[in-house]
Amino acid sequence: MPPLAPDGPALNLRMFKEDLMGMGDLERAGALTPAMSDFLRSAVAARCPIVISGGTGSGKTTLLNALSEFIPAGERVITLEDTPELRLRTPHTERMQTREANVEGEGAVGMRELVAIALRRRPDRIIVGECRGAEAYDMLQAMQTDHPGSMTTVHANDPGNAISRLRTMVGYADGDLNREVIMQQIAESLSGGLIVHVERLQDGNRRVTSIVAVDPLPEGGAVIPRAELFAYDVAGVDDHGWVVGAWRACGIQPQHIKERMVAAGVWYDPAWFFAE
Repeated sequence: MPPLAPDGPALNLRMFKEDLMGMGDLERAGALTPAMSDFLRSAVAARCPIVISGGTGSGKTTLLNALSEFIPAGERVITLEDTPELRLRTPHTERMQTREANVEGEGAVGMRELVAIALRRRPDRIIVGECRGAEAYDMLQAMQTDHPGSMTTVHANDPGNAISRLRTMVGYADGDLNREVIMQQIAESLSGGLIVHVERLQDGNRRVTSIVAVDPLPEGGAVIPRAELFAYDVAGVDDHGWVVGAWRACGIQPQHIKERMVAAGVWYDPAWFFAE
């Protein structure tokens, strides 16, 4: 309403389908390959931490909902959101939502407070719909301690930018932390985990354009080691305006993720990383 909308009242509606897309639907829609889907299935089952990055409307929440079908049915999950968009496919899910202040300016409950509450409720996994601020610090702490396999989404232009965004958001939580300490925290939390980047291409189709494995930070290192496992290469646009491209397996096996999968007794296939 004016004066926030100087040209008059404005209303935006975000509509969500009742029939959620699963991983099989995403494969058929051309969002990723079967090998990528199988790899993500095992990564979720092995409780690898996962950060899904991408821009607005790129399909981050859709992918997060689809990945939830790979969470074992016996695990208890708590979801934390500003707006209720997540609809997980696991039976033991508890949903929590932030609350705005009342007209007196009281009663607000932010995302960081929800993370603290969730940690006391002893879930197996915590899923934050989107990290936007200081709650990123608490989310990383949860991934690092007793809640492996937790997942979240962040707004970012690429996997490297996702780490930069996390570094900035962790800085909101404690301004006394220096860059080296923050990078160490991020590396320890995401080590043996994944950054999955999704994009909405210019033809409107959504694709998983990169899957990156995160490795531990070496002693004295300043840059978190990352290895791209899958990439989507855009060749151009055809006469009808459709983006032409293909996925590429980068020929790198993620050793720390492999160790997690083997220890968890889930399927690991080296052919995933060479078959595309």
